[in-house]
Amino acid sequence: MGYAIPAAMGAKLGRPDQDVWAVDGDGCFQMTAQDLATCAAEGIPIKLALIDNSVLGMVRQWQTLFWDKHHSASEYRQSTTDYAGLARSLGCVAFRCDDPAGVEDAILRANAVTDRPVLVDFVVSGDELVWPMVPSGTSNDDILVARDTRPEFDVD
Repeated sequence: MGYAIPAAMGAKLGRPDQDVWAVDGDGCFQMTAQDLATCAAEGIPIKLALIDNSVLGMVRQWQTLFWDKHHSASEYRQSTTDYAGLARSLGCVAFRCDDPAGVEDAILRANAVTDRPVLVDFVVSGDELVWPMVPSGTSNDDILVARDTRPEFDVD
């Protein structure tokens, strides 16, 4: 958590000729949003796809799947945070996409910007789950690729 923007900064500095996209949840974004100001000030034109579901997605997903939907301190569905406005105030190009039909256009629009960081606030349902995932307290061998579905690893 809180790794996407700094990692994208480093990747872009290491490969300045490549487009670099980071994918971040809104909870994780709140940990490193200020790094967009550094990107803007230092001319590091990363792209950020913000998955805005108004919940702490990983925590809520564990609570949904493993704790019988006992959600505690993982939902902020009445969020009024204007993430695009915040990004613009930090020197970025930013806009919101809240319609699945607009996703491709949003990506093309972001890719057209080459001189500044870009944030696209993709609004999604808080009920969406993310796969694959590793349940809390287990080994990576216990990875789930869908609800109650684990991959079959070849054993030699």
